[in-house]
Amino acid sequence: MSEDHVLSPAPEALPATSGPLHTVTVGNTHYTLLGTAHVSRESADDVAALLATARFDAVAIELCAARHQSMTQPDAMGEQDLFQVFKQGKAGMVAASLALGAFQQRIADQSGIQPGAEMRAAVEQAERSRLPLLLIDRDVGTTLKRVYHSVPWWQRFGLLSGLLGSVMSRQKISGEEIEKLKESDVLEATFSEFAAESEALYTPLIRERDRYMALRLAETAPPGRYKNVLVVLGAGHLQGTEEHLSAPLPQAPAEERERLEATPPPSKLWKALPWAISALVIAGFAVGFSRNTELGWQLVSEWFLINGVLSAGATVAALAHPVTVVATFFAAPLTSLNPTIGAGFVAAGVELYMRRPKVRDFATLRHDVTRLKGWWQNRVSRTLLVFLLATLGSAAGTWIAGFRIAGALFG
Repeated sequence: MSEDHVLSPAPEALPATSGPLHTVTVGNTHYTLLGTAHVSRESADDVAALLATARFDAVAIELCAARHQSMTQPDAMGEQDLFQVFKQGKAGMVAASLALGAFQQRIADQSGIQPGAEMRAAVEQAERSRLPLLLIDRDVGTTLKRVYHSVPWWQRFGLLSGLLGSVMSRQKISGEEIEKLKESDVLEATFSEFAAESEALYTPLIRERDRYMALRLAETAPPGRYKNVLVVLGAGHLQGTEEHLSAPLPQAPAEERERLEATPPPSKLWKALPWAISALVIAGFAVGFSRNTELGWQLVSEWFLINGVLSAGATVAALAHPVTVVATFFAAPLTSLNPTIGAGFVAAGVELYMRRPKVRDFATLRHDVTRLKGWWQNRVSRTLLVFLLATLGSAAGTWIAGFRIAGALFG
């Protein structure tokens, strides 16, 4: 996009809006940016009023394909193949998405306003008017992964547990939280307490997405393709996206956009750590048996008991089937020595076999997870809890048993 960029006020012919309205002109294309509040009937009315003028020939919105599907096909998440979710390592992301959706639904139930109503209005009006709908936000899963990788490893558990805990546990949403959502979406509001004090979080959560949306506009609505494009995005992203759009963007925006979609690979040290732990534990067994047989069997017994009890106990907390609990007890000590398979995967697989989710579980999933006890009552969400808790229990067991072995050998 090497055309001249001009920042100008919104055209006078457009109706007044409750949120900020700015126009960036690039070549002969006018990008009208509407800053919205995500929990506001006024913002939804603004979108409807602007599109009713029939001035626009395309609509761009702050949604990715996954969030658009969640809005237009609310039951799509519940129709996923759960076994493939666990196999592909997506259980944590699915649980986080369900938790965010539950938080969003509780806000709607309490305030009478569905968060993202202005995006829904844009989607519906674009469909009625047969206007191209451009999804310009980065995939929510990619953003979560980049947020996760942006913080040191020792802070990641607290970050994810804080996310899940904040959106799962509170049945009453405070007025302050709803006010935060008027300036940001559910994801941003959930992390706002962390992001306000962390540049590492602010960059992938806000700054990168500002840049990403400008790049997507350069790809999907380059100058000359459309004459007037309405860009609907949260007020918190208006300034940043406007600044990027007002400056010359790269000739090949796809290359930079793909870099912003990439998930940083784990370090070689982090990938090697599970194998190193397994080797050390097995070496500990060998040293124990070399000293005397009784010590060797003591170390093996403690390893199996600590791993098995903690991982199986975690599945009890998830109200897993008794067969799942027993299977996890025997599987956890073995899977902890084999980094290619986890105790959570075994536990979830057995739980799926013993309690295969029924049609009604998928049908009521979005409603059930809005209540804390609903996570345990629905077979889909309960299987996710079995996976997550068994994984955490096995991880705790590995470290505790590992230190016990070290203490017995060198204490």
